Amino acid sequence: MLEQINLEKILFLDIETVAQQPDFELLSEDFKKHWAHKTGIISADSTPEEAYERAGIYAEFGKIVCISVGFVKFEHGEKTLRIKSFYDDDEQVLLTNFFALLNQYFNTRDHLLCAHNGKEFDFPYIARRGLINGMSIPDLLDLAGKKPWEIPHLDTMQLWKFGDYKNFTSLSLLTTVFNIPTPKDDIDGSMVNQVYWQDKDLPRIANYCQKDVVALAQLFMRFRNEPLIQDENIIIST
Repeated sequence: MLEQINLEKILFLDIETVAQQPDFELLSEDFKKHWAHKTGIISADSTPEEAYERAGIYAEFGKIVCISVGFVKFEHGEKTLRIKSFYDDDEQVLLTNFFALLNQYFNTRDHLLCAHNGKEFDFPYIARRGLINGMSIPDLLDLAGKKPWEIPHLDTMQLWKFGDYKNFTSLSLLTTVFNIPTPKDDIDGSMVNQVYWQDKDLPRIANYCQKDVVALAQLFMRFRNEPLIQDENIIIST
């Protein structure tokens, strides 16, 4: 089935998110109450203040600071992977630019979005933050009224599950399992909030996000039993 999909119709993506504020005390009183309630549900071992660094994983309490995308092109008989990142402190600016890409270039029924754990995290998070910012949701993200087989989303974690609902496998583990070379980076997902709010190094986060998109696309090649895209054919747009 995967072998029948046109690679040039897939947009591979990954997002990085952070808490909306650098510190719990900067939240409004209403948001403090809601976060305290949320914290009580997700963890009884930490206070709302201690847990706030993890607020970025929830669209109601976080924001997107980077969306990196990649798309495959066949050039001179070889597969190339072109990578581009949208990142900005202003989430609305970031989403406006990303939605413009979807609306202009990925807007037909045979286009697909692909992410790792995208169905539970990346895709709904982007759509929710778009609505919160008062924006119209591009068709590839708007699931209202669509039947399950009409949803244009690929999820490499779901594909790896093969129907096993209790299994969670990280992208990092799968790149190791499939012997996909990935550069060792100086940060991981748990550090993004700190790098953003304390180090104020958004380009560093974008660089990390781009590497995950490369790993995602390479994993998809393995799922299709195809050779990996050569390093010299991976082009990162500046």
